[in-house]
Amino acid sequence: MRPEPGQLLHFSEDPTITRFVPRASPTSKDRGAFVWAVDAVRSPDYWFPKQCPRAMAWMTPDTSPSDRERIIGPGGGDRVHAIEYDWLEEIRDVRLYAYRFDSTPFRPIGEPVPRAHVAEEPVQPLGPPEPVGDLLALHAEAGIQLRVLDILWPYWETITSSTCGFNGIRLRNSLGHPAHRPEARPRTLLGQSRSGGGAVERRGDESTRQRGES
Repeated sequence: MRPEPGQLLHFSEDPTITRFVPRASPTSKDRGAFVWAVDAVRSPDYWFPKQCPRAMAWMTPDTSPSDRERIIGPGGGDRVHAIEYDWLEEIRDVRLYAYRFDSTPFRPIGEPVPRAHVAEEPVQPLGPPEPVGDLLALHAEAGIQLRVLDILWPYWETITSSTCGFNGIRLRNSLGHPAHRPEARPRTLLGQSRSGGGAVERRGDESTRQRGES
């Protein structure tokens, strides 16, 4: 499930949205009120339930042979997505939808490589939402490894110190996130919302450190 040329996608578990209105997200580092969407390259980042924590890594021209072996490993493909076992059943069961937009009102956001596109005005989808379907099959068809781990955080720390491109979304929901460790409990971090708000306006809790592109 990717957009056609000149289009962008917004993934949601809500199939009833008819108009997307820009809203500010208190958990995002990007200040402003936006409608969020993604291009064909970034679409696989959202082939998950909204709240599912995931760490993603891919090959770039700068990726070393040792990091390819260490991070991507055998099994085929140049990209790997990692999740935790606790989310596997929901990935199988979730009903995810994609809304298509004309890309004209949107602009890229994120450096050095855009991680998304945003509109600062209300936008309407080009048509009704489309069921995304089987997320596991979608990964297989795209040649993306889907790795299932007990705890995600150690793998995230490994890929962020590598020469691979990477992105992490909803990492605060992962079992090993520093916010959930006993020594971190007094911090404000634990008091922040994990919900990320409604599917219409908010990107929510995302780690946006990334290098290169797939």
